[in-house]
Amino acid sequence: MEFTPRLQQILKILLREENSIPVKALAEQLEVSKRTVQRELEYIENPLKKYGITFCSKTGSGIWLEGKKENKEQLLLELEKEDSLDVSNRSERRKRLTFEILKDKTTQKLYYYSNLFGVSEATISSDLDAIEPWFQKFNLRIQKKQGYGISLEGRERDYRQAICTFLDENADTEMIRELYESRSQVMLHTILNKEKNIYSILDEKILKRVVSCILGLNDKRILNLTEGSYMGLIIHVTIAINRILKQEILKEEEGGLCNLRNESEYELASYITAALEREFEISIPEIETAYICLHIKGSKRQNVEIDEKSRELIQEQKHLMEIVNRMIDAYDEENGWLLKQDEEFIRGLLAHLMPTMTRLSNGMRIKNPLLEQIKEDYPEIFKKCQAVVRVLEEETKTQVPEEETGFLAIHFGAAVVRMADEKENRRKVYIGIVCASGIGISRLMLTKIMKCFAGRTELTTYGKNDVTPYVLEQMDFFISTIPLTEADESDVLYVSPLLGNEDMEKIEKKICYYERTPQREREENAFTRQLEQINYVAMQIKNLIRDITAIKVDNNIGFDELLLAVSEGLTPYHDRQSMIQEDIRHRESLGTQVFSELGFALLHTRTRGVLRPNFSLCFTKDKGVFANPFFNGIGAVVIMLLPEDEHIRENREILGYLSKQFIEEPDFMDIILRGELEEIREEVSRQLKRFFNLYLDKIKVEI
Repeated sequence: MEFTPRLQQILKILLREENSIPVKALAEQLEVSKRTVQRELEYIENPLKKYGITFCSKTGSGIWLEGKKENKEQLLLELEKEDSLDVSNRSERRKRLTFEILKDKTTQKLYYYSNLFGVSEATISSDLDAIEPWFQKFNLRIQKKQGYGISLEGRERDYRQAICTFLDENADTEMIRELYESRSQVMLHTILNKEKNIYSILDEKILKRVVSCILGLNDKRILNLTEGSYMGLIIHVTIAINRILKQEILKEEEGGLCNLRNESEYELASYITAALEREFEISIPEIETAYICLHIKGSKRQNVEIDEKSRELIQEQKHLMEIVNRMIDAYDEENGWLLKQDEEFIRGLLAHLMPTMTRLSNGMRIKNPLLEQIKEDYPEIFKKCQAVVRVLEEETKTQVPEEETGFLAIHFGAAVVRMADEKENRRKVYIGIVCASGIGISRLMLTKIMKCFAGRTELTTYGKNDVTPYVLEQMDFFISTIPLTEADESDVLYVSPLLGNEDMEKIEKKICYYERTPQREREENAFTRQLEQINYVAMQIKNLIRDITAIKVDNNIGFDELLLAVSEGLTPYHDRQSMIQEDIRHRESLGTQVFSELGFALLHTRTRGVLRPNFSLCFTKDKGVFANPFFNGIGAVVIMLLPEDEHIRENREILGYLSKQFIEEPDFMDIILRGELEEIREEVSRQLKRFFNLYLDKIKVEI
């Protein structure tokens, strides 16, 4: 457009005014001097002629625009489309100045920026002083040399990090989400269609080719990245290619990353690099491949699968588990042992911690758009997590940013709220809760909804890929933080991940609606199913009490030998013995189940090695303490095994009640430690009778 940014602001005001306006009043509105406005108006008449508009002024009255209404509306429309910068807005002007310096690192005169923004050189000089601390965070310096100009100096790695952070702080997150969901070139046109859009800091042609190249790989490891990590990879690679084409390459001493060759992520980084070399017909140095590898190591995944290789890795990385245990102790030293038994929590925290350690150790930042909401809605959890991050700071010798604290608060918060809500009923309206992975945020949502609508809902969490046609048929409605294109014919309520008051009101209305919706067939089926459940639970309790086993072992037995003795005492089949040993060993690798302060170990896990819930015990032959250092002086080992079948909820309730009573009723544990089998059987029977009565009361309420 022919109008300067400031003149565009003046024209917008005049086009909206029906009467004349004094120059002084206009200057005050723009927060500039009267002389500045007059200087801008000197060049206004000729450009206005092609729009059929005339600039008018009258001493003592002011200035105004004359012309047909449709001509004025057309000009105003074009000005609005222009996305011009309001130079009177100091914050926006300085943000755009930061943008321009990052976009073009070459030396520029003060006059260049003064003319670009339509402000004085003194104002630009003041703005440079104001934004310099932001650049200093990345060890970059704004150099101002008299007669030479302004330049940005610093390491190439730090310059690239500054660009990534600027995009994180200022990009339109909704556009990012849409690009991530569509994974297509089409969305790029939406992102790049506006002049001066924040993404124009990236080279448009290079960005399009990078997206095309990454999409063409169709690699499940890339597709499994979360929204933020996927976009981070695209941006990282785009910046790298742009700089390589300009012969601005990372130096070996800057990165120090070539020792990553043996990492599993290096294979994927090399795969990406090879595709980029073919696409851009360039040679990419190994240090750039290593840096892509580092970026992938620091990325978050949608799904975390523990396969055999992963299990071995977890067992080898006992140091990482020690960090997790220290973090839990820092969060709540008194009740931390309960968190250490929460396999879902341990698994999610481990999956989060691996890339977190990579980011912290290498000075990589991550964006957390929910940070302020987490601090506002869960202040106590966030405060306790500030103690948790001190463990990470000691470990990495770096300061942990608040964004990372916020992500930890999600994991700890979900586990804590879940523990607090264990006694609440979950029935009646069937709700599916969906997030990208089904880990972390969806669990936090589940526990908050469960707490507010106890006894009225049956809640299930899903990752996006878990929402199958069968799942769609089972739910009354879904609550989702991400678009569900596959659920077009289902009732889906889209909400903020942390469920504000407005979201909770919408959920309340949905629940009220479905509670009142007559579903005769479902109610009949539900009653039949309840009868079947009662019969199933009664039979499981009967069998569990009958099958209680006490296994006697040597005082100095080790952990692996104990697993062998336990499995042989529970089943004669070698394949099932192996399953029991493997699954208990895997559970122990996630966090110790030996509670020396309470005098016992609780080995509990899900396994295909048993066909029904099992409650067994292990004592030394003289009923003394276990001598092996692994057991830390305990007097009994309690084994609780859940079968891997469709009755996981009912079975978990039965064994969960018993484990809870260990803590709430000290007499129960005293009976266990005495080691008399029939006395133990009698006490377990008494406890499960109480559980069954509570279970029947819950069923009556549902009926």
